[in-house]
Amino acid sequence: MSVDGAQLWTLNQRLLAVVMDACTEELAELGLETKEFFVLAEVEASPYPAEIATALLLPKASVTVYVRNLVAKGFIRREIDEADLRRHRLVLTAEGTKARDRALAALAAEYDRRLARVTPQDRVELQRILNAMLASPSSGRLRE
Repeated sequence: MSVDGAQLWTLNQRLLAVVMDACTEELAELGLETKEFFVLAEVEASPYPAEIATALLLPKASVTVYVRNLVAKGFIRREIDEADLRRHRLVLTAEGTKARDRALAALAAEYDRRLARVTPQDRVELQRILNAMLASPSSGRLRE
């Protein structure tokens, strides 16, 4: 049986979309739009807007709008980067951390509802497969 990579990618995208759609109401209750949530969730790993744009494959102009919205909502703040005074770092506020954590919990719960349909053995195999797909081809090490 041949497995088409594009079909697998499409199935994965559909799963992600279904999970996100199921969480839309909870995100809205937190004051977040879907893409704002992704930006908020990326701030600690990528504290500069250009890095967020690269990590999330979003246009820089869109990230600028989402950052502006998140600042206005009190979820993040801009700080001068002490290493380069010309740059601003983004930092989660306490409210932003709380909103991010609640949104992640909602997503995890919805994903877990879907994952419950899969045997524990298959979950372990799925994790192994996903880690293998994320492994850096040059180093053989997993992405973190």
